[in-house]
Amino acid sequence: MEKLREKIPTPVLWLFGKTQTGKSSLVRFLTGAADAEIGEGFRPCTRHSREYDYPTPEVPLLRFLDTRGLDEPGYDPGEDLNSFNASAQVVIVTAKLLDHAQENSVRHLRALRKAQPTRPVLFLATCLHEAYPLTQQPKVYPFVGDWRTTWLHEGKPFSPGEDHPCLAVDGPVRRSLLALEQQFGELIDVILPVDLTRPEDGLDEPNFGGEALKSVLAGLLPRAFRQSLLMLDVAKAELGDALSQRALPHILGYSSLAATAGAVPIPFLDLLLLPAIQARMIYHLARLYGQPLSATRFLELASSLGLGLIMRQASREVLKLIPYVGSIAGGLVAGASTLALGKAFCYYYSAVHHGQVPQPDDLRHYYQEQFRVAEQFLTFSRKTS
Repeated sequence: MEKLREKIPTPVLWLFGKTQTGKSSLVRFLTGAADAEIGEGFRPCTRHSREYDYPTPEVPLLRFLDTRGLDEPGYDPGEDLNSFNASAQVVIVTAKLLDHAQENSVRHLRALRKAQPTRPVLFLATCLHEAYPLTQQPKVYPFVGDWRTTWLHEGKPFSPGEDHPCLAVDGPVRRSLLALEQQFGELIDVILPVDLTRPEDGLDEPNFGGEALKSVLAGLLPRAFRQSLLMLDVAKAELGDALSQRALPHILGYSSLAATAGAVPIPFLDLLLLPAIQARMIYHLARLYGQPLSATRFLELASSLGLGLIMRQASREVLKLIPYVGSIAGGLVAGASTLALGKAFCYYYSAVHHGQVPQPDDLRHYYQEQFRVAEQFLTFSRKTS
């Protein structure tokens, strides 16, 4: 399992900025995790930094590295560079829009940039609403296109036709963005204003700029690492109730683990690994639902119904004698069957929770339907990544 985890292409996002600049809000938006989960999930890894594997260290889909204390005396980025430099694919710098005291952030970011000049650096200007208190955000997100040639430097209002003076050519938002751009200069590749707030803050759109953020981030990540973001973004809306949505990242994590095992170019090796991975996922989900006994009952039922598609996987093993092609086919089936099995458990338990035990034919039909969907989805994700 440990060796498989090392092979999973997990995106590593290095969060770099002062405290209270929206780093936790960024994690919450990208993952959908609750504040308590985020707070408990971060663990120290150096004197000034911590890391968070989402949803768990066992099956990570995303890894966040948070550098703290940039304004603390004696902070030296060298220790963090030794720990993170080889693993982080993107550096995300966060700064409040109206905070122009960024000397320390600029100085330390220069060391990161020098260590890997080609690694993308995304600059997020946060807390936009502080520039226009008691005023709602624009109805349409205006910061679209290449910031160097469009909304920041074209000399026009950000959002033509919108009655929002703060976004005008001489408005406070543009003035602050220009000042921040001047400070960071060539140390950053993309500037993106976002306002990731809480519903209780009273703003019409709590995730203002969120969709643009996901699009930009997917574009900056190396192709092999985009799939986790695509999986989270597309699949998390498919399950309705809160428990199922909470379970989905764990299902996706185990599916990635299974796909990695299925792609190992050694015929029949994954037939030993796949049942163990799937069983561990079901027991994990059952604990998440607070019903550990449901795992045994479901696995017995799944086994009797032939769920998991072990025989179909076995028929694909001979393809592994064909270099590359067989590994792709094996990984696809392993990942899709694990994803479908996890969603079938959510379907099963949700029905039991409402006092209705699913009929075997209904459960088998649901699993087969989810397998087809998962297979199409993973094929699409592989092509786009």
